[in-house]
Amino acid sequence: MSTERPEHQGNDTAGDRSARRAVTIFPVLVLLAGAIGLLLPGSFTGWGESVPYLLGVVMFCMGITMTPQDFRGVARRPWAVALGLVAHYVIMPGLGWAIAHLLQLPPQLAAGVILVGCAPSGTASNVVTYLARGDVALSVSVATVSTLVAPLVTPPLTLLLAGEYLPVDTGSMVTDILKTVLLPVLAGLAVRLLAGRYVQRALPLLPWLSAVTIGVIVTVVVAGSADAIKSAALLVFVAVVLHNGLGLALGYGAGRLTRLGEPASRAMAFEVGMQNSGLAASLATAHFSPLAALPAAVFSVWHNVSGALAAAWLSRRGR
Repeated sequence: MSTERPEHQGNDTAGDRSARRAVTIFPVLVLLAGAIGLLLPGSFTGWGESVPYLLGVVMFCMGITMTPQDFRGVARRPWAVALGLVAHYVIMPGLGWAIAHLLQLPPQLAAGVILVGCAPSGTASNVVTYLARGDVALSVSVATVSTLVAPLVTPPLTLLLAGEYLPVDTGSMVTDILKTVLLPVLAGLAVRLLAGRYVQRALPLLPWLSAVTIGVIVTVVVAGSADAIKSAALLVFVAVVLHNGLGLALGYGAGRLTRLGEPASRAMAFEVGMQNSGLAASLATAHFSPLAALPAAVFSVWHNVSGALAAAWLSRRGR
């Protein structure tokens, strides 16, 4: 979920408050969206083709929240950003593969879980890091870079780890990520640079636009696999909780192990454990099946719930 990025830990702007409210309400919104898709699947027949365009809206919103300062942050701390990037694209894909084998998931679900792990950082991770009193600048830098390199990293990782379950067309997947992620992000960044004065007024609305759009994506994904959810829901939920929980823990552990400090370790936890599940759902629907998108839909709900709870705990511990 795209949110206005908190730039300073001490300031409490209207955008920050809007982002916090959106993060809090977002899981409820997505649960409602999933329930609608489950109860009224016939109402969304044929909507699957709209998912990439809906994701493009979310990524455009993310691009609008970016500023040149985000890229200067990468240049100022290349070691920490590189560490976060490697941790993200090693830990989560590896966990996805291991969990698929451990739980002996059916091929479609296994490929879906692995694809979630191979996606870039979740776009709500920055605000959750802020709520946890973590290193927001590092969080923004890692999320930005992981999104920009996704066309080069996500398809080959998916082929490597999920290729044993289902055929993976890496060339087509690269094209889809470029169209639904990179181009909308760059377009949003261009709008921010060219019309920053006008965009600033709209920033508090962006979390809500992204939340509603992701809610529609979840509705469409759940409706497409409604028949299979009753038999697979518990198994998928276990896989998602393990994937997200271990990702948060190992991300935090990677920061502590490399002595980045407590605030940076908190940022690492959320940059590793929170995924761009909207992208995973879009790619799974386009390249595998609606059933393969189910783990991404469940992850979209759960990682915001667990992220908010972890942030609250870490914030209290920090005080």
